[in-house]
Amino acid sequence: MSQSEAAATWYDPDCQRCPRLAGFLKEVKASHPGYFCKPVPPFGAQHARLLIVGLAPGLNGANATGRPFTGDWCGPLLYSTLYRHGFASRAESVSRDDGLELIDCRISNAVKCLPPQNKPELAEIRRCNTFLSAEIAASPALRVILTLGTIAHQAALEACGLRARAYPFAHHQIHQLPGGLRLVNSYHVSRYNTQTGRLTPAMFDAVLAEIRSMLD
Repeated sequence: MSQSEAAATWYDPDCQRCPRLAGFLKEVKASHPGYFCKPVPPFGAQHARLLIVGLAPGLNGANATGRPFTGDWCGPLLYSTLYRHGFASRAESVSRDDGLELIDCRISNAVKCLPPQNKPELAEIRRCNTFLSAEIAASPALRVILTLGTIAHQAALEACGLRARAYPFAHHQIHQLPGGLRLVNSYHVSRYNTQTGRLTPAMFDAVLAEIRSMLD
């Protein structure tokens, strides 16, 4: 299978599998013509050893810019921490053409399309899981998956053909998966979590520091 053929299995820019999400994207595009308003593609090289899985694009973030965790509250903590541990060429992600490159790291989402109120339905998560499953299968160098939040954690396990009940989510929990793959949990870098102190910069830094030590 060629690289382009493999890519077609884990990303479809014209996906219409979820009518509710497709309809919502049309509504948002009508009110925000300059926004990306399509399924947001993964960011980073396919041969990366670290895959970060988030929930879904944010209205004024990835849905607007077309790059995961770019343009809204969630991005600064994620990218600055990635930069500090050598996974990004810059500490800030501004737009798709800002020159930022990920290093041995790839960022994706459990759901590729913006959901209303940032809450995808279970059926939508499951439909989109085929893309995440194909993405993981097409990443032979993958060693660590970092999941941001419970939904991303469950989606990553489903994509690997594993039951979530066997690998309970907990912040900074490390799960050893079959085949030598490790699954690392973190609270999501959301505005709510960071403002309430549920996730502090030091807590997130400790997670990335441990992942760096695993890969080194």
